[in-house]
Amino acid sequence: MNYARFLTAVSAARQISPIRAMTDLLMRSPPSTISLAGGAPNPDTFPFKSARVTVSDGSTIEIDESLMKKALQYSASPGIAELISWLKNLQKSLHNPPTLTYSPEKGQMDMCITTGSQEGLAKIFEMLVDPGDNVLLDTPAYSGILAALKPLGCNLIGLPTDQFGIIPQALKEILSRWEPEDAIRPESKCPKILYTVPNGGNPTGASLTTERKEEIYQLAQKYDLIIIEDDPYYFLQFNKPWAPSFLSMDIDGRVIRADSMSKILSSGLRLGFITGPKPFIERLVLHIQASTLHTSTFTQIMALQLLEKWGQEGFLNHIDGVIHFYRTQRDAMLNSANKWLSGLAEWHSPAGGMFLWMKINGVQDTHKLIMLKAISNEVLLVPGSAFNIDSAEPSSYVRASYSLSSPEKMDQGLQRLASLIIEEIK
Repeated sequence: MNYARFLTAVSAARQISPIRAMTDLLMRSPPSTISLAGGAPNPDTFPFKSARVTVSDGSTIEIDESLMKKALQYSASPGIAELISWLKNLQKSLHNPPTLTYSPEKGQMDMCITTGSQEGLAKIFEMLVDPGDNVLLDTPAYSGILAALKPLGCNLIGLPTDQFGIIPQALKEILSRWEPEDAIRPESKCPKILYTVPNGGNPTGASLTTERKEEIYQLAQKYDLIIIEDDPYYFLQFNKPWAPSFLSMDIDGRVIRADSMSKILSSGLRLGFITGPKPFIERLVLHIQASTLHTSTFTQIMALQLLEKWGQEGFLNHIDGVIHFYRTQRDAMLNSANKWLSGLAEWHSPAGGMFLWMKINGVQDTHKLIMLKAISNEVLLVPGSAFNIDSAEPSSYVRASYSLSSPEKMDQGLQRLASLIIEEIK
């Protein structure tokens, strides 16, 4: 693939930071190396000396004084080498990307750590999206992604979806506005990227089937699209076996995948990782060098200590517990929805994630219902318009989250919502 054609002028102009390159070199140097080059502060002056973290099973993670000095210091921009290695092995086990054995210029799989997947995605968009570009994305869309894309001056083309994600026939019809050969003609404005959340999407809870992913990937091949696979709810899929990812299908090196530890270890750790073709990962790292320098070393060290303690088997056992929790929460919300909202709203059972997406019957625009009446009646939901490309466009949908509230609170909340709907449609 011609990766250069996808890069924005800003991304193509990025160069290696000499200081950051020196830091990375020092990380790989033997302990006997005498460095008079770095401008890093001396960790002996830091007030934090050691830490002990208790894990949910009662065991502890120890960060002794020596490791604490490393945790509090600058580190390599792509991420700590040991954590990168652990996560690459995880990707190999879960997805077995075809690109693992490719040469770098052919799209060899590479990875970098980001400060949550949101940072990685924002940098990916800045790497690939020029003003005036047409960008394909599933809709409704997560508001944080819309916030990252809109300032770039691109045209957002929403792809119709149902409970199984993007409808391939709709994507095919939209792409038919162009000829496949238009992909290499910038003036044609043929889309270069397709962004999608394939599992338990926010806000709809939709999950793409294997068959749809295969059709979408074939269309991406035909029109030379880069697929941005944003999968923060991958580990919150309720039914096994899990559908194969776009990364696992990627024979061309055209998939950039964003993963997150926010839903399974901690959202406050701000730990994400981007997997994709080496030419793109190298560009992302140059952006990191010029912005955040690197993701928090302490965060990476703490996560690494836990992951090495668990191993892959222990990690996946933890995932099973997380899945059980959210599946139970989903079932409780569905029970309450059936109890209070039957006939008043329509929904499907999400196969993953944290959200129930409901169409309120007889209400054209839920914004007023939620932002005025629901709030004053002490129940909070998100009106569907918050997830529209044009937020001024009315929506008859609302998003309810089952991640935090107890089953009793969810039941009370949906009872209050039902009362408001009945009052609204009288």
